[in-house]
Amino acid sequence: MQRKVYDCVAGCPVESTLQIISGKWKSVILYRLFQEQVARYSDFERWLPTISSRMLARQLQELVTDDVVTKQIYAQIPPKTEYRLTEFGQTLRPVIEAMEHWGQYYNHLQMGQVTLPDAQENKV
Repeated sequence: MQRKVYDCVAGCPVESTLQIISGKWKSVILYRLFQEQVARYSDFERWLPTISSRMLARQLQELVTDDVVTKQIYAQIPPKTEYRLTEFGQTLRPVIEAMEHWGQYYNHLQMGQVTLPDAQENKV
């Protein structure tokens, strides 16, 4: 897949990031790889029970194509495939961690455990 380098107008760095991690599942896949370091296809199926096999395969393949994740296939019976973050993929850690923190804040906000003024005072 051909990726763009955006002519930097306001927001272009965000567009550059989103072209790599956009998709409902890519960020969650990356989050799991940051936690586990290595995963097999069946691990993702267990961790993400609502994703279809086709979508999981597609999202993983796009991450491999973008050199964010490596796919190692072992020649054995039954075949074994492992996914790991590349060095380039590791650079997304602060992005995924920021998404995790914001998601925690949002969940607390929705449950009434924090209010918007609290967030502004605490810079959540």
